[in-house]
Amino acid sequence: MIAGMHEQDFVAYIIFGLSLNFLFSILFGIYLSKNIGMQEMMTSKGDKEQSLIVSLSLFIPFAKMLITLYRVAILQIYFLNRGYSHKEFWIYMTNKQS
Repeated sequence: MIAGMHEQDFVAYIIFGLSLNFLFSILFGIYLSKNIGMQEMMTSKGDKEQSLIVSLSLFIPFAKMLITLYRVAILQIYFLNRGYSHKEFWIYMTNKQS
């Protein structure tokens, strides 16, 4: 047993969580590309790598989906509510902070 459930159930939760993350990530990507533009996103993308925690979250059910929703919350609360643009959010997410 893993985390109080059988292995098959745990794997099913992981697969369902990854499927939901895939759906949310695709929808968030489409939303950003409509507001920024694909060409502009490609030219302003930085070289920031994802943290180790984000990579390891694949093995925790629904963790990747929660990280994506956290990024949506950062966009709405910190950037859009303060008058920043979607492009400034994209630059924040993809460039290393100095």
